[in-house]
Amino acid sequence: MYAIIETGGKQYRVTEGDVLTIEKIDVAEGQTVDFDRVLTVVKDGEVVIGKPLVANAKVTAEVVAHGKGKKILVFKYKAKANYRRRQGHRQPFTKVRIAKIDA
Repeated sequence: MYAIIETGGKQYRVTEGDVLTIEKIDVAEGQTVDFDRVLTVVKDGEVVIGKPLVANAKVTAEVVAHGKGKKILVFKYKAKANYRRRQGHRQPFTKVRIAKIDA
């Protein structure tokens, strides 16, 4: 059994027990979070596709950790103008473990 959920503007294919790295959500570590934006559920070969969401379906997950991703460098440069700017960015994330899929 698996489901396709949407969170943080992205879609994820999840099964029970999966550990995902998603966009940061404001939930404390150890707490549970429900994802009610379920787009598709596949159970025993039966496919249920939402229009746009599957009715009465939700995915429950436990927040494992919060953190920041790997640093990326943003470098702006203009030729012949002595203009150079370097800036770094680390995207915050939340790591969740999928506990249950209700469909």
